[in-house]
Amino acid sequence: MNKKIGVIDGSFQLDDTFTAMFALNQFYRAFNTGDLHLMKNNWLNSDEVSLANPLGGLRRGWQDVESFYAALFSGRAEVYVEYFDFTIHESGEIFLAVGRERGYFRRDGDEIELAIRTSRTYKKVKEGWRQIHHHGSIEDPDLLQRYQQTVFRLNQS
Repeated sequence: MNKKIGVIDGSFQLDDTFTAMFALNQFYRAFNTGDLHLMKNNWLNSDEVSLANPLGGLRRGWQDVESFYAALFSGRAEVYVEYFDFTIHESGEIFLAVGRERGYFRRDGDEIELAIRTSRTYKKVKEGWRQIHHHGSIEDPDLLQRYQQTVFRLNQS
């Protein structure tokens, strides 16, 4: 199945926990509210998960992924993203969402508008869909450099 959807930012109230849209909405709610418990419920808590993005680098296993989100959520930065221009590709026990994120990173008066290509892979388990892989990349090299320099500079202060 391949269907194009609008924008998702975690603000929807969805009841069916076994849908791809519920899983994506839950992720963006957890991310945009800094809710580590909800984030943990969105990911498969095992060694088979992985995350690859411009700030987190390559992380493998839930403990490593969780530590990335814990640091992000406990920091002074405000980060908001919404998922748009995406498609969902579902086949049996797996679904893949491919699209873009837009939003912002703010801290201490610095603000960067974000534009990220993003894919998320989920696996169906008895509790519902659980994320097993995330890949994000910033295609504009100037934006990537500014984002990384700002975040790393702010983290050193």
